[in-house]
Amino acid sequence: MKELNTPVMFEDIKDLKAGDVVNISGKILTARDQAHKRIIERGKEKTPCDLEGTAIFHAGPIIEGDKTSGFKIVAIGPTTSMRMNPYEKDVIGMGAKIIIGKGGMDENVAKSLQDEGAIYLVAVGGCAALYVDSIDEITDVHWLDLGMPEAIWELNVKNFGPLIVAMDSHGNSLFDKNNRKK
Repeated sequence: MKELNTPVMFEDIKDLKAGDVVNISGKILTARDQAHKRIIERGKEKTPCDLEGTAIFHAGPIIEGDKTSGFKIVAIGPTTSMRMNPYEKDVIGMGAKIIIGKGGMDENVAKSLQDEGAIYLVAVGGCAALYVDSIDEITDVHWLDLGMPEAIWELNVKNFGPLIVAMDSHGNSLFDKNNRKK
């Protein structure tokens, strides 16, 4: 198992291959469809969190509390990543190096991962409680007007995983029929 610490640079992930298993420590961001759309509309300079070298988790966490009393994460699991296909190429181009989600992503995302030196990791379904235990704290939240699951949550994590490299920075994909063993 490979341990990654965010923010990452290409040198940190260049040797990872489709099928490798990793854990992440550091800061990760959650972002779903509406957050991705707003990131693209506003651009890198007007996005409230730094995307450079970040890990973006396609997840809509269940959160208790509010800004006054504080937030507590109850559950967090991956959401279907293909819904972010229209936006992900641009978000990766803004500096995100790790995308985490569920299921496959399209050829445009695969090309962008290769062009920008980034990776796509699959989170294991059914591990929501395990992933919650890896979250040390919620450090910030942005765009709550989109709703709790669609907001961007900044999370400090330790040994967040297991995560499987599904699409690497060399164009290999676990979802590519040509790479499947028969």
